[in-house]
Amino acid sequence: MDERTRYEAVSSRDARFDGVFFFAVTTTGIYCRPSCPAVTPKRENVRFYPTAAAAQRHGFRACRRCRPDAVPGSAEWDVRADVVGRAMRMIGDGVVDREGVPGLAGRLGYSTRQVQRQLTAEVGAGPVALARAQRAHTARVLLRTTGLPVTEIAFASGFASVRQFNDTIRQIYARTPSALRTGTGTGRGAGTSAGSEAGVPLRLAHRGPYAAREVFDLLAAEAVPLVEEVSGAPGSRTYRRTLRLPYGTGVAAVEEASAGPWLEARVHLTDLRDLTTAVRRLRRLFDLDADPYAVDEALGTDPRLAPLVAARPGLRSPGTADPQE
Repeated sequence: MDERTRYEAVSSRDARFDGVFFFAVTTTGIYCRPSCPAVTPKRENVRFYPTAAAAQRHGFRACRRCRPDAVPGSAEWDVRADVVGRAMRMIGDGVVDREGVPGLAGRLGYSTRQVQRQLTAEVGAGPVALARAQRAHTARVLLRTTGLPVTEIAFASGFASVRQFNDTIRQIYARTPSALRTGTGTGRGAGTSAGSEAGVPLRLAHRGPYAAREVFDLLAAEAVPLVEEVSGAPGSRTYRRTLRLPYGTGVAAVEEASAGPWLEARVHLTDLRDLTTAVRRLRRLFDLDADPYAVDEALGTDPRLAPLVAARPGLRSPGTADPQE
């Protein structure tokens, strides 16, 4: 995809490309998703980046209207078997937060310098910047959905210090953590821990149509006893499963019914530091980073498959909740 095509996607506010690339506006210092409802900027003021971390690395902050850090991920990283694809999946699973860049490099079998160079060339940011962007997104979710004290959220998100947490939130969202929480209207007191007791509510965004009925049918048919269960009537079912995570265990509940392009979920964790890892594994399990438009286009060229593709838009291939490297 060249820059002309990307600008056309921005001009038409094409949601199919949310998460595939991001655009930044030099006159405002803000980066957005392609479907941002704001007025389309002039072409000469637009810069394109493959990841949110790359835009942040160049000094741009996240748009408050379209929330570009909360879009589905690029499907490219889920299918690529090269070092960059594997590195992106490991960073998403929290390896850099737990083991640092040397730990990531050791798992990949490369030197830290090689990993840094290849990631910067491919996605516009190194492993530290990519992990930092992910920590900021986790912090925003906790600020929006829980009543945990800000200090607890800082460490639960993977930051090494409260000062680092505050500086990062200010740089990415142009707000303090307290202002970011106040602006969301969560209605929770800052001194409570209700979020950890009742679980963390999440919206797991997906791109395009999503065949939830077929996905839940498959999960119900293949549920592992004492690990997974699907309850409720078709159309309003709930999928639950246990999760084995780096810092403890968790239980996730995902709803079949949804009011928008996302799946409603709630995650109960013994250690909130596992939130990012849990979300990443749920996204893999429900195949939420797939690109249904590209899949339908490819399969629709076969005259025998075309009617089946048209009859079941957004059909996904569920994965596994276990980490894949």
